[in-house]
Amino acid sequence: MTEIDDLLKGLEVCPDLRARVEHVLNLLPTEVREDFLHDPGFTIALDNYVPGQGSTVFMAMPGPTGDSSRSIVLKPLLADCNKDFAWYVIAHEFAHAFLRNGAWGEIADPEDAANALGAHWGFPRPKETPWSRFRRR
Repeated sequence: MTEIDDLLKGLEVCPDLRARVEHVLNLLPTEVREDFLHDPGFTIALDNYVPGQGSTVFMAMPGPTGDSSRSIVLKPLLADCNKDFAWYVIAHEFAHAFLRNGAWGEIADPEDAANALGAHWGFPRPKETPWSRFRRR
């Protein structure tokens, strides 16, 4: 089993999503990918939300030095939507984890920073998104 296989173990029940996450992970800059692979506090989980019942996601506790965990939780719907949109969302979440939900350069807002870094990595927000049709009037 490779380090990537170990990191993606929680996505085994959703092979199409696992493939999409692996695609994005393999296209990230080497230093970013290595940061994730060698951080024991970094995890990728599948959201198991059930309406009326909630969800359960396990995350690592902060380490003895106070280092917090970094986790991303992905919805299974990302396996079925347009691949460019799924790759954008996955890269956006990786960017949040890499930036530790903080700024990137001059971009202070964490959402804008994650969008910009994801685009820098080659995963810009697509013009058409699953909710685009609801915004047209």
